[in-house]
Amino acid sequence: MHEAPGSLGDYRKQIDDALNDDFLRRTLDTFAVAYKANRKAVFEEIDEHGLIRQIADAKDDACKHMEELYEQFKGEAEKRGVIVHRAKDAEEANNIIVQIAKENKAKFIIKSKSMTAEEIQLNHALEDAGMVVDETDLGEWIIQLRHEGPSHMVMPAIHLSRYQVADDFEKETGEAQDREDIQKLVKTARVQLRRKFIAADMGISGCNFAIAENAAVTTVTNEGNARMVTTLPRVHVALVGLDKLVPTLDVALTALQVLPRNATAQRLTSYVSFINGRVNCDAAPEHKKTMHVVFLDNGRTEIAKDPVFSQIFRCVRCGACANVCPVFRLVGGHKMGYIYIGAIGLILTYFFHGKDKAKVLCQNCVGCESCANVCAGGIDLPRLIRDIRARVSEEQGGGAQAALLASVMKNRKLFHTLLKFASKAQRPFTGGEQFQRHLPAMFLGKHGFKALPAIANKAFRDMWPEMQPRPQNPTMRIAIFGGCAQDFIYPEQLKAAVKVMGAKNIAIDYPMEQTCCGLPVEMMGQRKTSVDIAKQNLAAFDPSKYDYIVTLCASCASHLKHTYPKILENDMNRAEALNFADKIIDFSSFIHDKLGMKSEDFRKTDEKVTYHASCHLCRGLKVTEAPRELIADAAEYVPCKEEDVCCGFGGTYSMKFPEISGNLMNNKIKNIDETGASRVVVDCPGCVMQIKGGMEKQGKKVKVQHISELLAENLK
Repeated sequence: MHEAPGSLGDYRKQIDDALNDDFLRRTLDTFAVAYKANRKAVFEEIDEHGLIRQIADAKDDACKHMEELYEQFKGEAEKRGVIVHRAKDAEEANNIIVQIAKENKAKFIIKSKSMTAEEIQLNHALEDAGMVVDETDLGEWIIQLRHEGPSHMVMPAIHLSRYQVADDFEKETGEAQDREDIQKLVKTARVQLRRKFIAADMGISGCNFAIAENAAVTTVTNEGNARMVTTLPRVHVALVGLDKLVPTLDVALTALQVLPRNATAQRLTSYVSFINGRVNCDAAPEHKKTMHVVFLDNGRTEIAKDPVFSQIFRCVRCGACANVCPVFRLVGGHKMGYIYIGAIGLILTYFFHGKDKAKVLCQNCVGCESCANVCAGGIDLPRLIRDIRARVSEEQGGGAQAALLASVMKNRKLFHTLLKFASKAQRPFTGGEQFQRHLPAMFLGKHGFKALPAIANKAFRDMWPEMQPRPQNPTMRIAIFGGCAQDFIYPEQLKAAVKVMGAKNIAIDYPMEQTCCGLPVEMMGQRKTSVDIAKQNLAAFDPSKYDYIVTLCASCASHLKHTYPKILENDMNRAEALNFADKIIDFSSFIHDKLGMKSEDFRKTDEKVTYHASCHLCRGLKVTEAPRELIADAAEYVPCKEEDVCCGFGGTYSMKFPEISGNLMNNKIKNIDETGASRVVVDCPGCVMQIKGGMEKQGKKVKVQHISELLAENLK
């Protein structure tokens, strides 16, 4: 079992170890690319989003009726000779299962893969009681030999090479192993495990779905080990989280259409078993197998009452949130979880294993929303991770850095005054250029992977009175939400946008009372400040005056549109937040969809231009085609490999985890280089800051700009 980091400093050392593991990096890279392509292919034949909605609705309903479903299952199970137990926590569940083993004089115990058993550390309890416990899933057996925890919920040993496995098998068997032949290694495991299956007195399985209408325990595997565990020994114990209860077989079958596709990009797993009561067993007294089902609470009934966090019980443990996570891809599950890994693991750790283990782990999310994009239960994972951060911050404090940032940002005038002061104070370090070229290396530390931008000499808000278009008989009226990066660092992006929009005879306002959208403090867990900032921006804009509120920052747009209504859902400003959010639109969608600008509006050049799809645009706002079509209208669009994979900025994430941020950025720059494009455009100033800073640091000549600048330059 791996340990949760005690401090951010300890965690960074662990991350460095993972980043220096070349095999891990190659393995997870290969898997991530293949998984994405294969998943897309297997979902093309079904209604993915419709099925996910069905699963979410069914699991939400089951969560609301957890107690009723438990009683129904218990009644049906007892009719079939099954003994049902209920454990309030991990200790009680372990005690129940140890007692079952003792009563049945079970010395040798075999287990199928079960994350719930990992959650309660069942193996340790059984071994402490003198039993011999063997995992039978190949991956789980390998990590058991190594005394490790799983690094993935579905593929627990994905972090290991065949050479490491061969070494472990040699120690276990005392026989030399062929390190190059994977099939021979599998055969070795099969021989060893067959002996354990035959000798076992008791089998312990997990459960994917506990079906209340007929008390069926469902297991879903690819190896068949669970079927052996549940059929061969004379005693079978199923360990089931209360969240696995579903009312009917139909609900389970619906989820089974998504689970294997999401987990391993298969249409169907090799073995799906429904165990419905005691079965014949010649080795058992009365020639009937003894069967127990142990339901685990461990906080589940309390979570079920939470109007926000109850949605975590939609999780079907497919592991897809890790499969698509750019952070997991770099550091693996042992550095991105405690027992449960991936995005759902960052949340479950808090509830099942405590805030002390979660306080550092929950910070290691870049906020790219890839997990939410593939979740089989439609869980809003990024929001829940932010909510966990807010809880931890409120309970333990978010640290001096977060508190200082919050105190500055909630005071708009102070924040803007400091930025303007910084534009003057930075001059010895910039030489009047766009980067902090002369900043001493001692101030950079691990952030030296990119050049830092200079604050503009003049903020956009100070230019606005002189440049505001004043059209006669405008066709529509819009307001610009500038965001702090474009207002004070990249005003040229907003100037370009005004030029493009002004060509279509629309009235444009720039409300001066607006401030930062609040996403940086929200990501740091400073929820109270995040709410204060949201209210300031709501007061700055009167949505009734505008057809649209346009922003050039995808992160701002997603935060304003989706997060404001959520963080204000119990506030008197809720209706105001919804009206405001309804008017928010990103720049590319506004230009392409609302103004209807097409190729005839631009002088198309033969310049090769590629694109980075900002996370909050392509996933947060679901905008994919508009920017690509606009690029093709103005230049020669050259697609880039993994265009929609995060560049690693993540706002304050790049400050907290520069090691990971820098690696993500380097991967992005490598892919851009391979296109041969002379320019890359994006829809987010944060991505510009990250990629442009990296290009500058590496001496690359590729121009990095906001899409507004490309369109303005090529406007007819």
